[in-house]
Amino acid sequence: MSEAAALPASLLNATIAHLSRFAPFSEMHREDLAWMVARLSVVYTPKGGVLLDPAQGRVTHFYVVKQGAVVGEASAGSGDAHTQLVEGECFPLGALLAHRPVSNVYRAAEDTFCYRLAAADFDALLTRSPPFQDFCTRRLAHLLERSRQLIQAQYTQASAAQQPLSSPLSALLRRPPVTCAPQLSIREALARMQQQNVGSIIVVEGEAPVGIFTLHDLLARVALAGQDLAAPIASVMTRAPLGLPERATAHEAALLMARHGIRHVLVVDDGRLKGVISERDLFSLQRVGLTQISTSVRTAASVEELASLAADIRALAHAMLAQGVGAEQLTQLISTLNDLLTDRIIELTRAPFGVQDIRFCWLALGSEGRLEQTLATDQDNGIVFAASEAEAKVIRERLIPFARAVNEALDSCGFPLCKGGVMAANPQWCLTLAGWQKLFANWIDQGDPEALLNASIFFDFRALSGDATLAEALRGWLAREARANPRFLHQMAANALRNCPPLGVVRDFVLESKGEYAHTIDLKLNGTTPFVDAARIYSLAAGDTHTNTVQRLRAAAAARLLPEDEVEAWSEAFLFIQLLKLRHQHWQEREGQPLHNHVNPNDLNELERRILKEAFRQARKLQTRLALDYGL
Repeated sequence: MSEAAALPASLLNATIAHLSRFAPFSEMHREDLAWMVARLSVVYTPKGGVLLDPAQGRVTHFYVVKQGAVVGEASAGSGDAHTQLVEGECFPLGALLAHRPVSNVYRAAEDTFCYRLAAADFDALLTRSPPFQDFCTRRLAHLLERSRQLIQAQYTQASAAQQPLSSPLSALLRRPPVTCAPQLSIREALARMQQQNVGSIIVVEGEAPVGIFTLHDLLARVALAGQDLAAPIASVMTRAPLGLPERATAHEAALLMARHGIRHVLVVDDGRLKGVISERDLFSLQRVGLTQISTSVRTAASVEELASLAADIRALAHAMLAQGVGAEQLTQLISTLNDLLTDRIIELTRAPFGVQDIRFCWLALGSEGRLEQTLATDQDNGIVFAASEAEAKVIRERLIPFARAVNEALDSCGFPLCKGGVMAANPQWCLTLAGWQKLFANWIDQGDPEALLNASIFFDFRALSGDATLAEALRGWLAREARANPRFLHQMAANALRNCPPLGVVRDFVLESKGEYAHTIDLKLNGTTPFVDAARIYSLAAGDTHTNTVQRLRAAAAARLLPEDEVEAWSEAFLFIQLLKLRHQHWQEREGQPLHNHVNPNDLNELERRILKEAFRQARKLQTRLALDYGL
């Protein structure tokens, strides 16, 4: 790697103009940007060359990619890229803020030029420029001031952009959609696509979309089918394409793509086409293969193939985490892809066990039921089926072997069997709708410790596969029954308050004192669980049917049970702890260690510790509110 001399004065304006195309420089005052540019040097690194390595010690410079690309690798020479940085993106913010070495090796993916700023000047710029400081602290510490606005905070120009998943779809639309009438010939439609350099064309009647034709359709429905190019485009288009309104977020579009295995989502308001969002608009295809994975899961022919795809899902989660995707979006995407995998296992297993004639629904429980799965997760599931009291025993006996095969298949895909036996293969958790209602009613009536523990797991159920109307009926019944029983909610609140956030009086944190996890904090039990438990209670009190923690809190605010500003603070704190869990598990899996939720605060940098402490304070505030509302 060779270093050029400091930028001459004649290039200051050109450099300022170049950097101003990218965040955070586009938001900085010109005098602060000029101050920074005057102190920049330019370094060249040939393809494969190392810019930063953990072995180099404390980081001495801040980098911005001027030209080329840089990848972050798990270790020197591993070739395992965890993030890719392109023009306008900067690094290594976390290491600079914490005054530590980098965690990854940063290597040039091609011949690369970078702007470079000394660490002392970086620190001075943090003080000079509030937009720069805000960008840096929000990017690497993932400071959750707005849980719905978790962003990567680094933009690149045009199609190379890695869009934040909280962005509204209206902000992602780059150009008017390319459209045609249903009667236009395939040949003319293809010519129009080529002329406009697009991979899809929307078929419209007036302003309303009625179909979409993509390059995938060209292969499957035209080339391979030998279709006459003079035929109308309507004969080969995909009818009734899926769409979302302009106000929907990129996160919602990503979920829709994952669930349905599609690469394009229409943006439609009041029946009128506004544009098209493609997978490329959401993620750089070199970085994330969301649709490829979801499509492969749907078409997998064996459990062995799904086991390989389960590893791909975890790898995708790692890549998205490295890109700065927020905890709320990431856990929902992980859960959605795991849903697809489970559903496919059920499809593959249903026929050999001859249960096609049984009306049942596979229930996701616990963290999966809340759409909050992280990388370390075991199985929590059950079955609700339709049958009379006389038929129930016979049908359950048919379902149990099938459920056991599904549980074992999930285990082979990396979802360990539940040590507590909370699985559909357990006859206790394979019940008719009336059976579940009777069981839940007993728990609500008794309110003893075992009933409260069971409620904390089973009351977070949602439909995963099969006849969802059975789960919806059970959910509606539970919402009414729990809301009408304030004594049970009082008991749940008292039980939830026994789990205190680990904040110390003398020291910052109360750590576990003995055993395998001495000197650590359990980010699940003591971190996220206080938020989960409180949200569940307020949700039941409101008669709400959501299962996700943040959605429950927001629904409680909408029902005027909680103040909106406090709900946002609690949501942000919860999501920050979720993010720490994900990052910790990411590091463990990368290092080949067993996954768990125990973290030593000394392993966090100063900024992370400060935010974690504030997150625990927010948990304590939520519990204080819960205690006041239930007279505890």
